[in-house]
Amino acid sequence: MNLQQFLRQSFDRDKRHFKKKDNGTKLMAPKVIVVGAGPGGLAASLMLAKAGIDVTVIEKSATVGGRTKVIERDGFKFDLGPTFFHYTEVIEGIFRAIGYDAREELNLNKLDLNYRLIFGQGGQLDCTSDLELMKEQISALSGPKDGEAFMKYVKENRKKLSLTKSCLQSPWKGFSDLISKRAFRAARVLHPTRSVAKDLTRLFDDDRLMLAMSFQTKYLGMSPFNCPSMFTILAFLEYEYGIFHPMGGLGSVPVRMSEIAKDLGVKFLLEEPVDEVLFEGKTAIGVKTSKGEYFADRIVVNADFANAMTQMVPDSKRKRWTNKKLENKQYSCSTFMLYLGVDRKYDLPHHQIYASKDYVTNLEEIENKHQVSWDDPSVYVQNACVTDPQMAPEGCSTVYVLVPVTHQHENVKWSEIKDDYRNRILDQIETKLGYENIKDHIVTEMVITPDEWGDYCYRGSVFNLAHGLDQMLWRRPQNKFEDVDNMYLVGGGTHPGSGLPVIFESARITSKLLCDDLGIIPDWNGESVWFEDSVKRSKKGRAAEKTHRNNIPVKANSTNV
Repeated sequence: MNLQQFLRQSFDRDKRHFKKKDNGTKLMAPKVIVVGAGPGGLAASLMLAKAGIDVTVIEKSATVGGRTKVIERDGFKFDLGPTFFHYTEVIEGIFRAIGYDAREELNLNKLDLNYRLIFGQGGQLDCTSDLELMKEQISALSGPKDGEAFMKYVKENRKKLSLTKSCLQSPWKGFSDLISKRAFRAARVLHPTRSVAKDLTRLFDDDRLMLAMSFQTKYLGMSPFNCPSMFTILAFLEYEYGIFHPMGGLGSVPVRMSEIAKDLGVKFLLEEPVDEVLFEGKTAIGVKTSKGEYFADRIVVNADFANAMTQMVPDSKRKRWTNKKLENKQYSCSTFMLYLGVDRKYDLPHHQIYASKDYVTNLEEIENKHQVSWDDPSVYVQNACVTDPQMAPEGCSTVYVLVPVTHQHENVKWSEIKDDYRNRILDQIETKLGYENIKDHIVTEMVITPDEWGDYCYRGSVFNLAHGLDQMLWRRPQNKFEDVDNMYLVGGGTHPGSGLPVIFESARITSKLLCDDLGIIPDWNGESVWFEDSVKRSKKGRAAEKTHRNNIPVKANSTNV
């Protein structure tokens, strides 16, 4: 590129700040490009647009949501990915910030029964937010001592959530953040050397109850025997706050979020994959697609982290997260999926989980041996039509089946075993979960293996990077991405981690950091615009805060960039 071409490109990029009018030139709002219209990217676009920023979302698919979308086949509707919607506090806070009511806008229906958990060792629990009823069920299953232990578990984890919440709601930049008020508070209830399983066996005599309070670590793609004890709060969140079903499927949530985003001025470019991030030196300045180049002041990446880095950002631009280092990181498990349209109804709970009689071996096969479990695999089934009949034609049902399996690995040739494993899982849900003769009633179906998930995420790891202590907090890719200037991350690959509630939290953290870097104090209807603890603001953020305290309006315009 010669000097003239360089200057011309720089002029074309910089002129985005100006809008010609008859009486001169008017400063425009700073621009942000969000790569990916998944839940995290949409949440960030809502908050940034409400802050007065010019937001464009660029998405490779024809629809929003990423894996959080509703797919339709022969009149049957299925959630492609997540089906549990819980701990709605985060998305409710985001919606309050933009002036909406999340429960009303997202049509959230709280389930009376969270899920039925059936143990391969014998017995079952109808898990509910009615804590006294849970205590009664546990006492009947395992004895009064474990019934009391459940109430102690709830009390302990209520305190744990209170003392650790700010750790999950704030960014972590390095080891020095351990010397902070939030870290000292958390240290009172965290035990870094304990796993979730070890922490729970301290309370419960019956191994089945340890399993009942720990299988939720699968939301992070991890075994409870390896997952840090902090995450005993996952099951607690379900018992404390309940589980919701958005009517029309969980995939309806991103659709509604995108509609609101458009009302706030967000622009969407669909069916336009981002080929690469554009740079000046180490600074991200835009993105390139097959349709052209788009420039912005900041870039927010909502794509699968490892895929995005290896496909969009040159290896030479990354120091900490190089291709070689990404290859050596630990990744979550994957899932084997069946989406079944059946010509009958099943009087069974909305959510059911079967836990293998040899759960430890099952987990060992998935995480360490990278083998498929044939003997007695654990399985989750959603019977959405018992709550939401619109998901299937009249008199019919959609049956969603998820089996935790290893991520893509040379040990498993899915092209060779897919059909046999499909039949094995159908046998499992017929015999273990009450779906009698389901094979005879299937009228349409779709199967997804880790190989197909590989089109969405690195190695088909649907829960992203694993959540061991070596890949959490500042050791996880940071919300303000440390390898590239002016780039930010949202989604399961950054802090706090995987799962819808924390993905939404990542969007909230990133939005605060980005606004601060632009020197914007957003009007989020009384919701917090910064972090509770001593997280240091940027230079522009400190100046904006000082101006704000003096009651001088701080508008989003290009002078803040």
